[in-house]
Amino acid sequence: MSGPELAVPPLPREPEVLIECPRFSLVKRRADGSVDFVSPLPCPYNYGSIPGLLSDDGDPLDAVVLGPRLAQGQRVRVPVVAVLGFIDAGKGDPKVVCGTHPMTPAERAGLERFFRVYALFKRGLHRVRGDVPDTRFVGWLREGPEA
Repeated sequence: MSGPELAVPPLPREPEVLIECPRFSLVKRRADGSVDFVSPLPCPYNYGSIPGLLSDDGDPLDAVVLGPRLAQGQRVRVPVVAVLGFIDAGKGDPKVVCGTHPMTPAERAGLERFFRVYALFKRGLHRVRGDVPDTRFVGWLREGPEA
């Protein structure tokens, strides 16, 4: 079965993550501060990117930082605990999950639910814009301390 490549560039153990969307925000911003997506539900995670590393779509590699709310624009170094697969507009758009401890089963399930729902909203947004590309949660690409 052919499809988008879900390549993940080599990751440092503790990448620097730029927070673009603090936990509980409704607006997802790009690294340059422009609005990427407005959600009807608050994001339960700190969402951002890893400067200098790119996804298949040419944008900085997305990252989720577990834990308490962080400020927009804040840069943090946090260990990688997992990488999940996501396709957005037909291109590989993996998400690097960072945290200070291994994911709990509840955090893992929460991330899966969030990205499945996020994919539905993004598909709807693409349709409104006149596109019907492949946008979906793929599953876990890496988990654990070796992620």
